[in-house]
Amino acid sequence: MSAKTVSDGVAHAVPADLRRVLIANPKVLATWEDLTPLARNEWICWVLWPKKAETRSQHIERVRTELLEGKRRPCCWLGCIHRKDKELSSSVRWVLSSRSKGSA
Repeated sequence: MSAKTVSDGVAHAVPADLRRVLIANPKVLATWEDLTPLARNEWICWVLWPKKAETRSQHIERVRTELLEGKRRPCCWLGCIHRKDKELSSSVRWVLSSRSKGSA
């Protein structure tokens, strides 16, 4: 694996801003590459989720620090809603419905 190779998730490719952070630290990149494609996908989707650039930047920083701490998935994350290989659970549908109504 070259230093510039960063593995994608199942449904998402690594966005450029996250990729820069991953390749900037060999330990972070090694931890990233040790994740399953599904776990990488959840981190990527979690980074893509926020609408504000500031929040997205905070998520990217948290990916970096949490990978350094040995965490393998984002805490308290519903999971990627973009996966086509599984149906959304009723609880995830409820949260997405609440979010679209502006109450979440």
